[in-house]
Amino acid sequence: MIPHSAWPVDPGVLLPFLIAVALIELTPGPNMGWLALVSLARGRTAGFAAVAGVTVGLAAWMLAAAFGLTQALIVWPPLYQLIRWAGVLFLLWLAWEAWRGDGDPAASDGIDQRSRLRLFLRGMTGNLLNPKAALFYVALLPTFMRLDHGPPLTQALVLGGLHLMVAVVVHSLIVLGAAGVRGPVLRRLQGPRMRAAMALGIAAVAIWMAWETRV
Repeated sequence: MIPHSAWPVDPGVLLPFLIAVALIELTPGPNMGWLALVSLARGRTAGFAAVAGVTVGLAAWMLAAAFGLTQALIVWPPLYQLIRWAGVLFLLWLAWEAWRGDGDPAASDGIDQRSRLRLFLRGMTGNLLNPKAALFYVALLPTFMRLDHGPPLTQALVLGGLHLMVAVVVHSLIVLGAAGVRGPVLRRLQGPRMRAAMALGIAAVAIWMAWETRV
């Protein structure tokens, strides 16, 4: 049996940590709303491409927090606000793009590699422009780290990796759920009505993000 002190993280914190991050990920937020809209409008493949981008964005913030780079957001609040409003404007731009009809949902069953790449990059960009993700790691990880175990960096990386796994599971379930009701929705909303619904939904996510990331 591995000695308790030899674990890189305290095994006693693993279950509470997983429960905490699961509850956080299950709380409605901008990521959840955007992934549901993408999957509803463009299908499961598009949704999973977006999940991949979201995960990479979260991983970037996790690594930045683990190496102490996100302290800049706390030391210099204008940087936090700059990233925050850039993220809101990015979502509003996506809403305008949806209104114009880019990527018509009715024709998106056979989404190609280029479209998958675009959705991946949008998911990644949306999370890189969400500074609340950085503060999440800054606030949460230290409460589950113990001095009598591995180096702080190792503990941060292990716990951050576990959070990413939970996030992927939750986000994938959102994609599957939204894609599952896609058929009935598309039968009711066609052409301009679907584009308008998508645009309004993304604009609502932008407002949601502006509210959620206020400090």
